[in-house]
Amino acid sequence: MAHIAIEEGIPGILGPMKFRPETTKPLRQLAEVLLRGDNSLTRAERETIAAFVSSRNDCRFCQLSHSAAAAEHLGGDEFHYSLIDSVQADFLSARISPKLKALLAIAAKVQQGGKHVTPQDIAAARAQEASDREIHDTVLIAAAFCMFNRYVDGLATWQPQDPTDYREMGKLMAHSGYTRTEWE
Repeated sequence: MAHIAIEEGIPGILGPMKFRPETTKPLRQLAEVLLRGDNSLTRAERETIAAFVSSRNDCRFCQLSHSAAAAEHLGGDEFHYSLIDSVQADFLSARISPKLKALLAIAAKVQQGGKHVTPQDIAAARAQEASDREIHDTVLIAAAFCMFNRYVDGLATWQPQDPTDYREMGKLMAHSGYTRTEWE
C-alpha cells in the first residue's frame, strides 16, 4: 500500500503523477528529451543507462520497464532482453560497446553520488570517443533516474510482480514516448 492516497492499481510512477498532475508534465518532458530526443547515443543506449541506474537503486518498476524499453529498441526478442539483463549483472563483461561501458561506469559513479565521478572516468569515456554531450547526458540520465527511482519507491507505489507485465509498458515507452497518456 502506498504511503499516501494514490489510486490503487496504477503502477509505479503513474500513481504519483496522477496524484499531482501539475508536476507530471515537466517530469514527462524531461524523460522524453533524455531518452528519446535527438542524440548521438541511441534510444536503446539511453534506456540501458536508465535501467542500469534503476537496477543499482533497486527500483524494480523503473528497472524492469526501462529494461523492456531498451530491449524493444534493440528488437524486442529474448536475446535483447538477455543482453540488457547481462548489462545489469556485470556491465564490464556484457556484449556492449566499449563506449557504453565507459558511460555506464560514469552512471554508476553518479548513482553513488555526483562527486564520485573522477577526471579519470571522463578521460576513459573520451578515450572511447564519447562526446561532451554524451557524457553530459549520461550524467543527467543517471541523476534523473535517481530522482525518478526515489519518487517511485519513496511513496511505496504499487508495482506489478510478474516481470513479463513490464514488456507491454516497455513497448509503449519505446514506440510512443513519455509525453502521452494512453497507458495510464
